Amino acid sequence: MTMAAEDQAAVPRVVSILSALLERVAERNDVVAAVERRIRDVEEDDDQGEDGRRETTSMKKKAVSAFQGLTKPAISVGGYLERIFRFAGCSPSCYVVAYIYLDRFLRRRPALAVDSFNVHRLLITSVLTAVKFVDDICYNNAYFARVGGISLMEMNYLEVDFLFGIAFDLNVTPAVFASYCAVLQTEMAYLEHPPPSIDAVSPTSLLQHCLPDQEVDAAATAAAAATKAGCHRHQQQLTV
Repeated sequence: MTMAAEDQAAVPRVVSILSALLERVAERNDVVAAVERRIRDVEEDDDQGEDGRRETTSMKKKAVSAFQGLTKPAISVGGYLERIFRFAGCSPSCYVVAYIYLDRFLRRRPALAVDSFNVHRLLITSVLTAVKFVDDICYNNAYFARVGGISLMEMNYLEVDFLFGIAFDLNVTPAVFASYCAVLQTEMAYLEHPPPSIDAVSPTSLLQHCLPDQEVDAAATAAAAATKAGCHRHQQQLTV
């Protein structure tokens, strides 16, 4: 029991915070997707009563992303990210950078919502990209593919798709790094002291995807982002 407790304590806080954030977002978007499917089913039933109208519903379906799986993985987001930490040997800062990369990726692909079908592939790919840029020594793609439970061919393809998705924007300035750390600290405070209402919005939702592109300090970023109201689409991606 004591050894298990020590192993649990060895996991950096950033891993548990990031996994909790993404898991909550994925669950929220799963519900949204289920509602959208019900609406489409009702529309298809209505269209079946008219001749030649069934083609319209097929046109409404969104293009499938390379990160989208056919089934939900059995492992939770928290367990998956902890597995990556234990076997990939990434430094804690890699997970912050991976979070930044994931944010940039979703900014450029607003139609892609993080859900239970793609969050695992997004995680392993963003961490792989971050560790190559941040750490001096890292495992190769074949090893990361085994850790992530996918094939090497798929790992290579996802990495290329992800790099083009962020336009190879890999540089992270100290100011941007500090800003995202501040976001994760806000999320940590939310997890430790959740609001009494189940419908309450996480403080992170006021910050996520609202970080300015210019280099500013974390406090200024949080203050400016908290006043922005034009990022509702991105709040669906990484916040609740």
